Amino acid sequence: MSDITYLEAGRRAVIEEMQRDERVWALGEDLGRGGVFGQYKGLAEIFGPARIADTPISEACIMGAAVGAAMTGTRPIVEMRFSDFALCAIDELVNQAAKARYMFGGQMRVPMVVREPVGMWRSSAAQHSQSLESWYTHIPGLVVVAPSTPADNLGLLKSAIRNDDPVVYLEHKDLWGFTGPVPEGDHLTPLGEAEIVREGDAVTIVTWSAMRHVCARAAEKLAVEGIAVELIDLRTLWPWDRERVFASVEKTGRLLVVHEAVTVSGFGAEIAASVAEALHHRLKAPVRRLGAPRIPIAYAPPLEDKARVSQDSITDAVRSLIGYAPAS
Repeated sequence: MSDITYLEAGRRAVIEEMQRDERVWALGEDLGRGGVFGQYKGLAEIFGPARIADTPISEACIMGAAVGAAMTGTRPIVEMRFSDFALCAIDELVNQAAKARYMFGGQMRVPMVVREPVGMWRSSAAQHSQSLESWYTHIPGLVVVAPSTPADNLGLLKSAIRNDDPVVYLEHKDLWGFTGPVPEGDHLTPLGEAEIVREGDAVTIVTWSAMRHVCARAAEKLAVEGIAVELIDLRTLWPWDRERVFASVEKTGRLLVVHEAVTVSGFGAEIAASVAEALHHRLKAPVRRLGAPRIPIAYAPPLEDKARVSQDSITDAVRSLIGYAPAS
């Protein structure tokens, strides 16, 4: 094990997979200079411009070229700079990449990874701060991944690159400098398998991406009060680990889903509805969701914080679940 940053873990994953498989290559804006955040620093010197390809400033062009290249047998890594910008390429991803295997009767796969930096990063404002994961979980044919630690950013990205279906890979910008232990060697994290970050029997919290760390701090605070939270990091949003979540809720009888995205139509609604349908008879309190209000994310830090899920809001939600008493 060695401690490296979330950003460096993703960079290592790309290097290792490009060395392992000559079909793997990357394309996007400014990759020759290392990428906007430095995710590809030095890779152009290692692999050359044919495999670390700079592109025009056209997300539709980048995505369309990658879809065609994946159909012909290569395994492109598509860099979208920001998830917000990827909306310019939504047709190529949703109507082409996601549908190709089905529309061609299984004769063709589209093995590509679309890296989309997501989430709030101080004063990045409304067009650079969104968390749009629920858009992609809604689309048949797409795999959706949201790593929260350096180890998972290495292991999940390597698994995503080896996957034969298109993967939307959501890396949180606020985690680039986050440091943690990462295994040496060919480390792979399975897609579709959640992690139990902390065991408990009072309340189940389900989360993903940067919210894992906020929830972990809230769980530590609640533990001092004698409230044992079971914290689950989904890691993969589609497919999501229903079995692990359901088993936890059966044990605790209470569920809080926490995400940075807007609460309205967020992926938390899918988890909440699934648990309510399957386990309503085991619930001790109504399922709760905690996410952002339906407002644009502001540039000014005080206003930005109004859209941010905080440690205090999580602890308050857990306490309300513990203290819930049905009407007589």
